Amino acid sequence: MGYCNRGSVFADRSGRRLCVECFPRSVGKAIWLEHFGSNADIYDQHFCPGLCRIFGGLWLNRKGPRVVALTGGTLYGLGVFLASFSHKLSWLYLSYGVIGGIGLGLGYIVPVAVLVKWFPDRRGLITGIAVGGFGAGALITAPVATRLIQSVGVLSTFAYLGIAYLIVTLVTGLFMQNPPDGWRPEGWTPTASQTSHRAGRDYTLGEALKTWQWWALWLLLFLNTCAGISIISQEAPLFQELAGVTAVVAASMVGLASIGNAVGRVFWAWVSDSITRRVTFLVMFLSQILLFWFLPNITTASLMTIVAFVVLMCYGGGFGTMPAFAADYFGPKNVGPIYGLMLTAWGFASVFGPLLIAHMRETAGSYRGALHVIAGVMAISTLLPILVRPPRTPDAGTTKIVSHPSTRALAGVRP
Repeated sequence: MGYCNRGSVFADRSGRRLCVECFPRSVGKAIWLEHFGSNADIYDQHFCPGLCRIFGGLWLNRKGPRVVALTGGTLYGLGVFLASFSHKLSWLYLSYGVIGGIGLGLGYIVPVAVLVKWFPDRRGLITGIAVGGFGAGALITAPVATRLIQSVGVLSTFAYLGIAYLIVTLVTGLFMQNPPDGWRPEGWTPTASQTSHRAGRDYTLGEALKTWQWWALWLLLFLNTCAGISIISQEAPLFQELAGVTAVVAASMVGLASIGNAVGRVFWAWVSDSITRRVTFLVMFLSQILLFWFLPNITTASLMTIVAFVVLMCYGGGFGTMPAFAADYFGPKNVGPIYGLMLTAWGFASVFGPLLIAHMRETAGSYRGALHVIAGVMAISTLLPILVRPPRTPDAGTTKIVSHPSTRALAGVRP
């Protein structure tokens, strides 16, 4: 019964990832160009999803994942659908940007918070797959959206996809549930290595913020994101300058390299289950030192694409590994708000990283100096995964464990 529930929960959350979080960027850009004559990108509105990830994590602990998932899915589907009535720029911001953005933020945190509870034996892999849906979903929905735009136009595409997202998220949201407190798979016992890298109890958000470990994990995510997003923000011009390719070839290179983001979320998270989260981040940082240092010397398009692919694997690996890292250090019970607030590192890095590389490129006249600076930052960053350890308290090791719950427990029936 327990494994059946784990399977349904995982399938449900994977499906929601592909639908809720990955409305294709091409649709957003198309509507701007067609109706407002601007190259601006509505995806630059990060504030709604960012704030709602924090709120969603807190609300999830109070009302449970089903309520948050249904609310997030409803708002996202509704926001996308209402965007089909966008004849003014302000309406597009309100519907797709604000309403859809709130739904996006609420929907993002639910799979992560729930899956770490159902899969304590494979936290890294399972959250990596879920977070990987954020990138993989766009690969699936982009061709569908492109075909719809060609067939029925941009505004009708918003309507069709909004309705589809609404139906799928409402149906799957009904199946969402947390396992009983302290649940673990039948026959599974944490190894000595796993126990040594996990906290002995569940921390609240307030307690986690009082530990230096929470801030260390925030900084780990911030530094790793800064490195990757610096490349993402300058990929096409960087490829054109260093490899001497045309804009068309550079665009193809960007598309291939971007796949590394989704691959890395699953790959590095899976690896972290074997070599620990700390060592995983250390390996990613060490890899990026070499990649960023030698990148300016690469002149062939194929090799540069491979290097960028690996860099984006490390970028995605941070997001795939960090949810399990947070659950290891602060317990799975309150990982929603704890990790939700930690994702503010993503927002800060999304501003700082691109500004830093753009400024250094403009000042120096080339990317070489900027890439070497990032390599230096990665070298200093290796100290963090070496030093960080799970918080220890006098009552460590007293977390209550429930071996294998009965059907009544899984259904939420109390004796």
